[in-house]
Amino acid sequence: MINLTIDGKKIEVEDGKTILQAAAKNDIRIPTLCYHPVLEPYAACRICVVEVGLRGKTDLLTACNTKAQEGMEVQTRSKRALGARRMNVEMLLARAPAAEPIQKLAKELGIEKTRFAVKDPNEKCILCGLCVRACEQIVGASAISFVERGTERKVTPPFGEPSEACIGCTACAYFCPTGAITYEDKYGRKVIHEELHLGPTTAIRVPIRQAVPMVPFIDTDACIHFKTGECKVCAKVCDREAVNYDAQDEVIEVEAGTIILASGFKSFDAKRIPAYGYGRFPNVISALDFERLVNASGPTGGKIKLADGSEPTAVGIVHCVGSRDENYNEYCSRVCCMYALKFAHLIHEKAHADVYNFYIDLRCFGKGYEEFYHRLLKEGTKFIRGRVSDISDMALTKHEEGKLIIRVEDTLLGMVRRIPVDMVILATGLEPGLDQNQLAKIFNISCSQDTFFLERHPKLAPMSTFSDGIFLAGTCQAPRDIPDTVAQAGGAAAEALALADKGTFALEPVTAEINKDLCSGCQVCVGLCPFTAIVYEKDEGHSEINDALCKGCGTCVAACPSGAAQQKHFRDAQIFAEIEGIFLV
Repeated sequence: MINLTIDGKKIEVEDGKTILQAAAKNDIRIPTLCYHPVLEPYAACRICVVEVGLRGKTDLLTACNTKAQEGMEVQTRSKRALGARRMNVEMLLARAPAAEPIQKLAKELGIEKTRFAVKDPNEKCILCGLCVRACEQIVGASAISFVERGTERKVTPPFGEPSEACIGCTACAYFCPTGAITYEDKYGRKVIHEELHLGPTTAIRVPIRQAVPMVPFIDTDACIHFKTGECKVCAKVCDREAVNYDAQDEVIEVEAGTIILASGFKSFDAKRIPAYGYGRFPNVISALDFERLVNASGPTGGKIKLADGSEPTAVGIVHCVGSRDENYNEYCSRVCCMYALKFAHLIHEKAHADVYNFYIDLRCFGKGYEEFYHRLLKEGTKFIRGRVSDISDMALTKHEEGKLIIRVEDTLLGMVRRIPVDMVILATGLEPGLDQNQLAKIFNISCSQDTFFLERHPKLAPMSTFSDGIFLAGTCQAPRDIPDTVAQAGGAAAEALALADKGTFALEPVTAEINKDLCSGCQVCVGLCPFTAIVYEKDEGHSEINDALCKGCGTCVAACPSGAAQQKHFRDAQIFAEIEGIFLV
């Protein structure tokens, strides 16, 4: 361990640590712009200059790349250190006057304006080299570098054109301390790394905030290491040494007596309605996009912003996108009205903008929902009844220039209206999950006409399926909100536990059976059975039915050409006897 003194405070640090690291560990602030813990420091900005005394000699040194030594005395705010720091900041202010971090440091040090000549008042780059070193040392792409010398020096890709070596990882923008580097997203917008407007997520992350267990995973499609073989920053900073790039996906087989299916839903893809402009207009976003935007841990820190970084003055919310529409989904998605109302409340609270809700019918069905609707009326939300026909940027008046125009038939006024807004939120509906049909085949359960899983009985057995031991929970069965999903999940868990605790289950009393003497071995019934309860015994030349799997649907009975398949309690002789009894009476 090394003992030194910083600003009169006795400090003990590990051997090999720099003065900057020692100060940071003890909450002593030394300003710097060119330093990043995962890159080798080389004191490009020289703002971290401090006065160091050692063995009777004092000198000005940069804290980021000067290692701590035994008996060293460091002064971070001595007259000499502050004077050198002011000079460095003043020179950087002349070089990059538009860089906000430089402006902030200048204000802290009492510098009102630089005495040096300003070449470009819009310049932000301080030539710290973090972007170049990140691209070379971490990413391994070497897509950008320094060119020219002296006052003409700058950072650029080869020949000033986009390079094929660039993999679009945005590491250069992430490491840039002044926001001098921007990149173009899929909509062609210039995006600064501090405000990634609905931009890419990180390559290593937790799937969802409610994930159990709360363990992060590496997205190999987004991870720089799997693209270039370099980086490995996460492994370098992980004290637990928990990062394993060689780990592979595993398939684990578990024997279970009961199964609860909770495969969820997918959001309706708004691009399927081209008239609404989703994917063409950057300020037309979906409900999930807005949820991420308004989240406190999202790209804008919870602030509602447009693509250019400004706040909207008017926002339109379109209900029933992909729902209650015979061209897409005829059913009501149930949650859209209420989360659209929630969005309106959040916009009033955070952006203080005018909010227009375009609805077909408001369905506020739950406890306290109607009261929430009336609260929004008092907050000033404007409700327009009518289906939106299209969203465009074609202005007919000066008032509409630079706006998104929502064209809608107002059924209450009996007229077509054009509403100019800055942002449009599409309240997309819920659809069955992508793998719904595949899961239905795997678990041998039925789907309704809209491909949601079908329950055994909508009232008497809403969580059960026709396959014993398999229960449903959540939006895999039908669109529903969170309270109903939680309630159904509790019911499904109770059903599963009751079955497991009992240890036995009752078979269907009405099942099919096959008369071996009549069976011709045609195997028609084997392919038709929806519960795979029939097998063909090749050696014996006839089919057999597994009573534990048979649900008595009667499909095999109706299809059997030889009449060998009969249903218990509903044999032909029994039915004829009942008919004969009716006539005798």
